[in-house]
Amino acid sequence: MSTTVAQAGPASAGSADPLKERRPLGDRVFQILALASGLLVLVILVWIAVSTSQQASSWFSTEGWKIFTNNWNPAANDFGALAFIYGTAVTAVIAIIMAVPVSVGIALLLTEVVPYRWSRPIVYVIDLLAVVPSVVWGLWGILVFAPWLNHIYAHIGSAVQGLWILGPLFGPPTSGASFFTAGVILAFMITPIVTSLSREVIATVPTIDKEGAYALGATRWEMIMGAVWPHSQGGVVGAVLLGLGRAMGETIAAALVIGSSAVITSHLFAPGYNMPAVIANQFGEASGTFRAALMGIGVLLFVITIIVNLIARGIVERSARRKRGA
Repeated sequence: MSTTVAQAGPASAGSADPLKERRPLGDRVFQILALASGLLVLVILVWIAVSTSQQASSWFSTEGWKIFTNNWNPAANDFGALAFIYGTAVTAVIAIIMAVPVSVGIALLLTEVVPYRWSRPIVYVIDLLAVVPSVVWGLWGILVFAPWLNHIYAHIGSAVQGLWILGPLFGPPTSGASFFTAGVILAFMITPIVTSLSREVIATVPTIDKEGAYALGATRWEMIMGAVWPHSQGGVVGAVLLGLGRAMGETIAAALVIGSSAVITSHLFAPGYNMPAVIANQFGEASGTFRAALMGIGVLLFVITIIVNLIARGIVERSARRKRGA
């Protein structure tokens, strides 16, 4: 009897090992599909980068480092894109400065302050605002918002004229279609996106962490800073960077309200230009090197977006390491 048991034991154990190592067919199929989907995304990105770079090669080879000069004159075959890079950076920074505090504040309000029965309708409205087409924002901006802002800009310009710092930034002459107007419209557009993503991240904070902070005598603000923010700051940074990418790449709305003037100026109430807007406005009439220059501006925007995402990823990983170390 004992011999039989001793022989059965190793046999049963040996027969169980292959069953543990064998994976169900569904899991293997899912793994293959997930891997193929990830590789497909990389292939598409590489394809976009290579194809656009090939079409812009004549601009890069002809202009060289002159592409980073402020000299855009298609009639004279001068295609310096520095003014458009500057306009993209200025409008995106304005949008982020205005949108991020409001978005994070609304997300905290909806998750930590407002009761659930009141927050749900607000969430629905924010989600609806996130899907408003950009052309609607642009038309409203140029037909309604910009003329209204022009009067405000005029009063601000006359008030700060001659002041040391504010004068060059906001002094006269002013225009309703300007860097600042484009930044405000972009802030309107990215606020619902950043708010929705931040709210979803903040909602994942464990309730026990927040209750523990309250049990230790923390106020609501101390609880948010000590329990909510450390847990959700990486996701909030990702949401902000997603909004930054939207602000940098937005085309129609910015093209309608920025003013279409290829200049580099510190005056935020002056007309300007950015990279998506010049591509949208001038691509239809472009050919030869002119067309290649517009394609090259698209390549530069693609590269800038990748660099911003890499920086954001580094910030998130550094925050995660610091959290683990703490």
